[in-house]
Amino acid sequence: FKLEDMFTENKADIKKESLGFFDDTELSNSRDFFKIVHIRLHQRNGRKSLTTIQGLCDVFDFERITKALKKEFCCNGCVVEDKELGTIIQLQGDQRENSKKFLTKERISNKKIIKIHGI
Repeated sequence: FKLEDMFTENKADIKKESLGFFDDTELSNSRDFFKIVHIRLHQRNGRKSLTTIQGLCDVFDFERITKALKKEFCCNGCVVEDKELGTIIQLQGDQRENSKKFLTKERISNKKIIKIHGI
């Protein structure tokens, strides 16, 4: 798939103005845009679990995405920087399907490149 299939200029400009998920850099200049996005569920202890989102392109503002996810799903979360894995978004609870729907609805990622792992 092509970048044009995922974003038109008008939709990208609307997202940039309204939600602010983008940095000033161009999406078309980023080769990491089509990396596979991994959404995983990690079991902590007992009934507690943690959802991680990894592989998003670096042109996005991860803090704003995390803030929107936390507000949408009524859960806590944070952004973690890892030397090997890059930037990872962590959310409390099993938010795998919710995260996938949010990322596709807001056109942050295409559902064809989102892989859900876990239980």
